Amino acid sequence: MTSRIPGFYRLTPDERLRALSREGFGSSVTEGAVRGDGLTLGVANTMVENVIGTFGLPNAVAVNFLIDGRERVVPMVIEEPSVLAAVSHMARVVRDAGGFVTETDPSIMIGQIQLTPEGDHKSCIAKLEEHLDALLAAAKDIHPRLRERGGGVRSLEVRELVYDESGHPSEHMVVLQFYIDCVDAMGANMVNTVAERLSPMVEELTGERVRMAILSNLADRRLARAKVSLPLSVWGKDVEESQATCISIAAAWRFAWADPYRATTHNKGVMNGIDAVVLATGNDWRAIEAGAHAFAARAGTYRPLTRWEVIGDRLEGSIEIPLQLGTVGGTIPIHPTVRANLDLMGVTSSRELSAITAAVGLAQNLGALKALVSEGIQAGHMRMHARTVAAVAGATEQEIPLVMADMVAEQDISAHRAEMVLRRLRAVQERP
Repeated sequence: MTSRIPGFYRLTPDERLRALSREGFGSSVTEGAVRGDGLTLGVANTMVENVIGTFGLPNAVAVNFLIDGRERVVPMVIEEPSVLAAVSHMARVVRDAGGFVTETDPSIMIGQIQLTPEGDHKSCIAKLEEHLDALLAAAKDIHPRLRERGGGVRSLEVRELVYDESGHPSEHMVVLQFYIDCVDAMGANMVNTVAERLSPMVEELTGERVRMAILSNLADRRLARAKVSLPLSVWGKDVEESQATCISIAAAWRFAWADPYRATTHNKGVMNGIDAVVLATGNDWRAIEAGAHAFAARAGTYRPLTRWEVIGDRLEGSIEIPLQLGTVGGTIPIHPTVRANLDLMGVTSSRELSAITAAVGLAQNLGALKALVSEGIQAGHMRMHARTVAAVAGATEQEIPLVMADMVAEQDISAHRAEMVLRRLRAVQERP
């Protein structure tokens, strides 16, 4: 079993599915789900209100991944061609150096019960702290089936907050914050249920009214980490040029660390890879985005989610990111393509999915930085964009490679050039 499938991008969709099946990825269920109707109108109508149809995006697969010594293919839902190319290529580069090494935290989510005391806020805090054991016992009883699976509420704490924006009256807030292991679920519904069920008890103990009871999407107790260690000769036979590229990648990372304007685009590139996996697996990409960017700003300044350094004769890369991903719950059980994608990945737990997703984010970031410090991001992007330009110009599946080749050779990736090449091709074909 190997995810190293040379020329995978050159195969037809049918050939790609057969290649994946031949290597042991997916099952008989997978082909029907990814090649059939996928999400039907009937199922879509059960998921949200006011459904009028479904909206499709390319469901592709990144290959070449070796993660913690295990071969992986990674389904990604995305419309940007350069992302798939970069991720698969960087995965091949990294596998030759031993692959990705990952680590994940338990699936701890955070819930908050907020009060804005009308009385003495210190007294409110004291009452909550006095009854923390009773509150914890009550919280643990809310999800008995979760406890059976090894999860449940782990701890509680009381936090004092102050709203003190200049020019406005200050306001004291008291927050009862709890931590719950959601095991293989993303956990939003679990957390919100605990928060709402505990709220009456909190009001009774404090004599104050609960203002809000909800989860936090800053899942900083649910971090995923991935790292790679690459020789400085990783980029080819010209050792000096390869070393210079590695040094430039580390310098590009320092630019992102120093400047939030650059860090924003740096992290957007990371999320290009991560969001595509999150979408493919039926998870909440909005929650992942919100948590990731909040985590990037935790020091008071927006920083990159990855790190790249030249240490000795190695280029060392790493990522640390909150990933609140689930493999059960929500719409995952009823969406056929989501189930098929999880089947292709071979994941058995939320933490396993988070580890793979973090590795994809690191791979995509490496690909983006490599392009930036060598050929420039636009050159590579436009070569990949040539396929879309050719299709928009009206090229058929057979004509697209010919139109692409001409545009790349002439360094003119434009609708005008594509239309001109198409006219020329078709004129030749029409000759007797």
